Amino acid sequence: MNAEVKAAERAAQATQLLQGLKLFDATTIIIGSMIGSGIFIVSADMSRQLKSPGLLLLAWVVTAVMTVLAALSYGELAAAMPRAGGQYVFLREAFGPLFGFLYGWTLFLVIQTGTIAAVVVAFAKFLGLFLPWVSASRILISLPFGYSLSSQQLVAIFVIALLTAVNCKGLREGAAVQNVFTVAKVGGLLVLVFMGFILPSNPEAVHMNLGALFPGSINLAVLAIFGASLVGSLFSADAWNNVTFTGSEVVNPKRNLPLSLLLGTGIVSLIYIAANVVYLRILPLTAIASAPEDRVGTLAAQSLMGPWGLTFINLAILVSTFGCTNGLILAGARVYYAMARDRLFFRRVAEVSPRTHTPVFSLIIQAIWASLLALSGTYSDLLDYVIFAALLFYVLTVSGLFVLRKKRPDLERPYKAIGYPVLPALYVLLAALVMVDLLWVKPKFTWPGLIIVLTGVPVYFFWHSRAKGSATNRTN
Repeated sequence: MNAEVKAAERAAQATQLLQGLKLFDATTIIIGSMIGSGIFIVSADMSRQLKSPGLLLLAWVVTAVMTVLAALSYGELAAAMPRAGGQYVFLREAFGPLFGFLYGWTLFLVIQTGTIAAVVVAFAKFLGLFLPWVSASRILISLPFGYSLSSQQLVAIFVIALLTAVNCKGLREGAAVQNVFTVAKVGGLLVLVFMGFILPSNPEAVHMNLGALFPGSINLAVLAIFGASLVGSLFSADAWNNVTFTGSEVVNPKRNLPLSLLLGTGIVSLIYIAANVVYLRILPLTAIASAPEDRVGTLAAQSLMGPWGLTFINLAILVSTFGCTNGLILAGARVYYAMARDRLFFRRVAEVSPRTHTPVFSLIIQAIWASLLALSGTYSDLLDYVIFAALLFYVLTVSGLFVLRKKRPDLERPYKAIGYPVLPALYVLLAALVMVDLLWVKPKFTWPGLIIVLTGVPVYFFWHSRAKGSATNRTN
């Protein structure tokens, strides 16, 4: 009998995700997923909106505060519920399965897959600076409905396929890639920051930026523009929550999940603020705002290092975007896996390879959809639309902290959010203000995002009815 029980246990373990991510691995998933190409680019558009060096820095500081505050709240939820799916599970437990599904649905439809497509196309664009054959204008195949396949898109799809294959081989393989590329990208950014502080500043840039540090008056219109500008910095600091998706695979999750969230978001926030200080030491705000193709990082590196600075920063962006893509691919598949385990997605997505202990089919369908988005080029508009929705899910999740404190007081909480209830409430307030501002300033980018989320409602009831039907058939 004991032999049969042990055999059954071994069979069950063979089809489960296994713990294999240590604190360093979990932290590199956060850092690697956060740092893509945004820090090298978005300050240009933010500068055009804000027209103030002081407000530009303040925007990055506010983003840092919001990100760390949210991470502190997520730490409590992650330590209490270290399960595959992370944020999907938190929303499901706090507000019910519909809310969890809507998050997972939007994540699969746009947030995760669209970000993968955007980052990997950015990788291909910068690769084209070294290999001219890789170009959006080099059409390889004409496709139906006016679409085509360029060499740039081919490279992007190849990278998605390559990193998906690596992550299908095993958790350690995916984590190893993440660790190597995260260390490399952080090293590259630190070189830029270090040189920006030790080398002499540009006297003209410092004089011009200090001379117009803040606008003459701060009024409602300025505050509205400030709130809208946070979209760029918040998007650059996004994806820190991805480590919660791998909750069941983190070793000692009760300690390592909240600690990795604090370390990861704190490190990246400091690097981002320091990078923007360097930009302002080297470049006048007008130069940042008018950087060719918004490549502020490239312009700063050239100013600091001369001609080879261009090569350095382009290599740094290649490493950054490649590592970011890997982190997004590794983590995202765990959410769809969790949804399928709840019978709210395709059944095969819940399967785990008995050889590699990875959700192979979940990784594959994620790769297929992300590749289609990269091929169609629609990911850019879709991501603009769902930024508001992504922020809404963050607010709901942190609000879920309050709900679960009341709803499930007996839930084991190895770590409790620092500063509760004040700091979580402060995050909700700040994020809510940004959302209201976006509804007012950028309505064309907010309502479509909500519509995308709501498309999941009929899909949820379809899967829910199927799950009930399956349960009834098993009972009969």
